[in-house]
Order: sequence, then C-alpha cells, then structure tokens
Amino acid sequence: MSTQHASLAAGRWQQFTLAQQFGHVGSEVSRARKAGSDEQRFWSAITRAFELLDLTIQDARWKSRLRELLRVREVLADAVLGGSEYKSSLIDLDKYFLSFARAAQMGR
Repeated sequence: MSTQHASLAAGRWQQFTLAQQFGHVGSEVSRARKAGSDEQRFWSAITRAFELLDLTIQDARWKSRLRELLRVREVLADAVLGGSEYKSSLIDLDKYFLSFARAAQMGR
C-alpha cells in the first residue's frame, strides 16, 4: 500500500464510522470524475480511492460486510475500466458515495 494515507493506515481509519469511511472514498471518486482530461489528477484520485476502500475492507469491524465491500471495490474497478461488466460509471458511484457522506454529516 502506498504511503499517501500512512496515518490512516496506522489506525486512525478505524476511528471512523462506515459512513465516514465511504464518504472519504467518495471524495476521491468525485475528484477523479472531475479531473477531466488531466490523467495524472484522475489516476492519483483513483489510487487514493482504492487505498481508502482497501483500508475499509481491512477494518475488522466490517467483517460481516466483507462481500458487500468487495463488490463495491469490484464495481469501482469496473467503472474505472469503462463499465463493461456492471455498466457502472464514476457519476453513479459519486452519487452512491455522496449518500454516505451526507449520512456521516448528519451523524455528527
């Protein structure tokens, strides 16, 4: 794993709720979607999104939801690669993750 999120990987990530974690993943998906033709910005944001999603998958609190989390990762990968398997898109995933960000804000 990259060191972009070293402090989160060191344990801070486990202090967030699932809604907060997904909200952060969604922020990176949104950045990637808005990157336009800037490939470097796009791939940096996608890399961070996968890093954060992987930290969520590794969070022992969500063990019972592992299948769901792995499916989210699979759908994100599909969207990045053009959506041929699930017809997924970054626009749809941006909306999906936004609902978690809103839920996390309401829970504060």
